[in-house]
Amino acid sequence: MNIILSLVFAALVGQDGTTAAPQLTPQQKQEVQRAQQQNQQKVISGPITLAASTKKKILEVRVGGVTTKRYEVAVGTKGHPTPNGTFTIRHIVWNPAWHPPDAAWAKGKKATPPGHPKNPMKVVKIFFQEPDYYIHGTGDEDTLGSAASHGCIRMSQKDAFALGRYIMDHAGAPKDDAWYEGVFSKGVSADIHLPKGVGFVVGP
Repeated sequence: MNIILSLVFAALVGQDGTTAAPQLTPQQKQEVQRAQQQNQQKVISGPITLAASTKKKILEVRVGGVTTKRYEVAVGTKGHPTPNGTFTIRHIVWNPAWHPPDAAWAKGKKATPPGHPKNPMKVVKIFFQEPDYYIHGTGDEDTLGSAASHGCIRMSQKDAFALGRYIMDHAGAPKDDAWYEGVFSKGVSADIHLPKGVGFVVGP
C-alpha cells in the first residue's frame, strides 16, 4: 500500500477497528511529508519542454511531460499567424534591440536600442524559428490572452524574464543575479547560444 495511504489509514482506524477523525502523530506527519516530497520529485523529473496553444493563448512548461508552469500569452493574428509545429530553442537574446523587419506592416518604423521606451521587444527574445519568430516580453500586456502579434508569442515582462531564466538554468547556461543586473543596467544586449536545446511544440 502507498506509504501515505498506509499512515492515514493507521490514523483513521482505532484499536477497536472503528474509524475516527485523523490524528497523525508528529512522526507520522513527518513520514507523510517525506513521502509527498519523494512522490513530487518523481513526478517532476525528466526532460524540460515547452508547449503553446494558439487557441487557448497559453504557454506551458513541462517536466517529464507534466505541466509545472502555465503562462497567458498573446499569439499571431489571422493575417500573421504564429507558426505551428515542433521546434528547438537554442538561442536567447537578453535586453534585445529592435530592428524593423522587411515587411509591409513595419514600413517607416525605426530601429530602437535595448531598453528604449518605444522598443516593442521587452526583456528577452527566445527564438524558436529564426530569424522571425520568438517568444518575447511585451509592453502591451493588455493584449495577453488574444491574437494580437505579427506571429511572435508575447508574454508579460515578468513572465518572459522568469521563462528565459528558467530555460537558461536548465539548458546549460545558468547565470547569477549579478549577471542579469549587469545586462539591463548597462543598456546592452546579451546573445546566448544554449548548450542544450529545449523542445517547443506550438499547436491549436
